[in-house]
Amino acid sequence: MITASRFLPFVLALLSASTFGSLAATPVPAVASAPFVAPLFVLNSLDNSVSVLDMTTWTEIRRIATGKQPHHLYMTPDEKSVIVANALSDSLTFIDPKTAEIQRTVRGVLDPYHLRFSPDMKWFVTAANRLNHIDIFRWDGSNMTLAKRVSTGKTPSHLWIDSKSSTVYSTMQDSDELIALDLKTQAIKWRVKTGPMPADLFGTADDKRILVALTGSDAVEVYDVSGPQPARSKVIKTGLGAHAFRALGDGRHVLVSNRVANSISKIDLQTLEVVGRFAVPGGPDCMEVTRDGKQLFVSSRWARKLTVIDLASGKLVRQVNVGKSPHGVWTLDHASR
Repeated sequence: MITASRFLPFVLALLSASTFGSLAATPVPAVASAPFVAPLFVLNSLDNSVSVLDMTTWTEIRRIATGKQPHHLYMTPDEKSVIVANALSDSLTFIDPKTAEIQRTVRGVLDPYHLRFSPDMKWFVTAANRLNHIDIFRWDGSNMTLAKRVSTGKTPSHLWIDSKSSTVYSTMQDSDELIALDLKTQAIKWRVKTGPMPADLFGTADDKRILVALTGSDAVEVYDVSGPQPARSKVIKTGLGAHAFRALGDGRHVLVSNRVANSISKIDLQTLEVVGRFAVPGGPDCMEVTRDGKQLFVSSRWARKLTVIDLASGKLVRQVNVGKSPHGVWTLDHASR
């Protein structure tokens, strides 16, 4: 006769060899983690802050205090920082593009309104909008050293550097000029008169043309800069208050925001014609395009909102409340520029 106490070990052994063993041999499916979504940064120029937006919930998850009047921002060559230029505080705020944490603040950079790195990553350039000069810094990978302060015309506005890292182009907003500076010598090569209030500028991939947006007019001027002296070759009608450019990321088209007309024009860089147009309310200014080319983010300067546009349809998808006078907009997950 087998008692219960003697039978129990036999049962447990049997279960361990069959049921528990088969369970142990069955792989447990891994729990898929949600893909990382980089935050979206919007500069609030008159609130002295940066709105950090979650692009999955479309909510502001953080408001970062910066220096006075942050207008534009740019990514460091190693993609580990996004630099916010605080014009009236003479400072630069370095922010982690993934975590939105402040990394450091660099002071003593006079009136950094606009900023740009050269493609060879050796030069960092800032435009002092209210002080009428451009600063050219040497960049060693983490720090900058002033190489030359160049006096310019009235109110240097936006910057562009050619693909060879040899020439800096800058608009002069209040003297209606476009100038070119030689990076090697840090000297002005030439200057040419433009239409009223030139703002942002965009260079074609072959370095032969520079497009200039005329905020005081309704057009984009095209300059041939392939020779020793520039020559205006075309005027493209876009809309009142033509202001900022953003490449679409397809290698062929560039967008320009028409701040007064409340519209954005799509320009074909091969034909230099407007091939698309869509409405964006609230004084559209700076723009960002997602890496997949599906969405456009626009700072609606006069409405205190970020506007999201579906690029396939050109329709407004949503608007998100941000701070006063939103200007620069940027995310790490962006289309090529």
